[in-house]
Amino acid sequence: MRTQNYNPDVLTCLANLSNDEVFTPPAVVNKMLDMLPAELWSNPDARFLDPVSKTGVFLREIASRLMEGLKEQIPDTQERADHIFGKQLYGLAITELTALMSRRSVYCSKFANGRYSVCTAFDDEQGNIRYEPTAHTWQNGRCIYCGASQEVYDRGGELESHAYRFIHTDNPKKLFPDMKFDVIIGNPPYQLSDGGNAASARPLYHLFVEQAMKLKPRYLTMIIPARWYAGGKGLDAFRRNMMNNQQISHLVDFSNSADCFPGVNIAGGVCYFLWDRDYNGKCIVVNATNKGEESTTSRYLNEFSTFVRSNLAIGIVRKIQLATCDYMSKYVCSRNLFGLPSNERGHKERLNNDLILLSSNGKSFISKDSIDNTAMVPRHKVIITYAMSGGNKPGSDGKYQILSSLMVLGCNEVCTETYLVISAFEDKQKANNLTSYLKTKFTRFLLLQALSSIHITKSSFQFVPKQDFTEEWTDEKLYTKYGLTDEEITFIESMIRPME
Repeated sequence: MRTQNYNPDVLTCLANLSNDEVFTPPAVVNKMLDMLPAELWSNPDARFLDPVSKTGVFLREIASRLMEGLKEQIPDTQERADHIFGKQLYGLAITELTALMSRRSVYCSKFANGRYSVCTAFDDEQGNIRYEPTAHTWQNGRCIYCGASQEVYDRGGELESHAYRFIHTDNPKKLFPDMKFDVIIGNPPYQLSDGGNAASARPLYHLFVEQAMKLKPRYLTMIIPARWYAGGKGLDAFRRNMMNNQQISHLVDFSNSADCFPGVNIAGGVCYFLWDRDYNGKCIVVNATNKGEESTTSRYLNEFSTFVRSNLAIGIVRKIQLATCDYMSKYVCSRNLFGLPSNERGHKERLNNDLILLSSNGKSFISKDSIDNTAMVPRHKVIITYAMSGGNKPGSDGKYQILSSLMVLGCNEVCTETYLVISAFEDKQKANNLTSYLKTKFTRFLLLQALSSIHITKSSFQFVPKQDFTEEWTDEKLYTKYGLTDEEITFIESMIRPME
């Protein structure tokens, strides 16, 4: 018996270099292409651009569809290939290495005019997949285009500068003189270190989306992190524009990034979208997993101030809206209530009337004169860690915990900004009842709907209804109070794990 050799697509086997520049699996690329009108594949005048080409997988899969779709109009295989590669497909590589990789994927040769190239229309090595080294433009220690730190990225020509050509210009039309694109598609770099602490980074992906829109294509589709749902560092204006943009006809959301990019964990998940120049209406929102399970609905993205990604959660949020307009976001304290940075450690020995200080290093002591909001000191304060448990990624069971280090600080106890003060009470029992409320799956599920990063803030409680804290709360009481169906309860239980 003849054994069949295993011949995998090499682009499914590439290991990602980091969570900042992720290679796109061919299967995901084809799902993105499926959102485009089928008539594009038989249009010999349609032009396609990948402005952030890494492996060339987007252009390769487009070429495959065009080779099939143009068979009748251009019967000769070589003539058809020359037309497609020479007049329809264009790319900007993000590095010299990815330029070679992209050409190898698309032209079957790292040199567009090489002897093994499937296209005979080129007279230079780059073809239509170009790479030109680009420099940052520094001003006051930052790049005026991408915000990169001069201290980190002004390091000469021997190291990669991450100055991506597509976004380092005021007018991207100059990159493609006299050329109109029907489709712009890609998977842009996600972020750059901004010169802060080790975990501090500046988002980049929104700059590629905004730049692509300046070229006014018929269609724009990109796969990007989902952190923009709730805004944040550098993303507030982008979030407003996306949520109010009724030209976005499709949004496919992965709350677990590993369902889209196997082995890659991106806090808050990822999404891809289709922007249609000639469309104006509701967006088809798809919640997707790697198991092929999908939930689809048609809705406006700006129904709430934060985009609620889950289609099933929308119904629960709407039910709560009908029952109340009083939410915990009004009562949660602002970050760093006591004015103590996370690296504050206090001192070991208690002096005079020192307060007890809780930091990530444990308990110590601090002078009352060193803190803000002294009126809160004699109250019982319910606190949680500012950082989300699990880093906004589900555990191995596929469930979230959301909160960690949930506790009550007593009188004369304060904390650093490692912790968020939810509320404070004269009555300790009310503080304990608020703690029981925060432990419920119901509350933590509603918190999750407003979270797209690892940080829990005052605004994260915008969907969590305020309760009467003279009584203790359980999931059963809350499910009954808001009239949740068995399906809605099962959904919450499947998303949130019990909290000890």
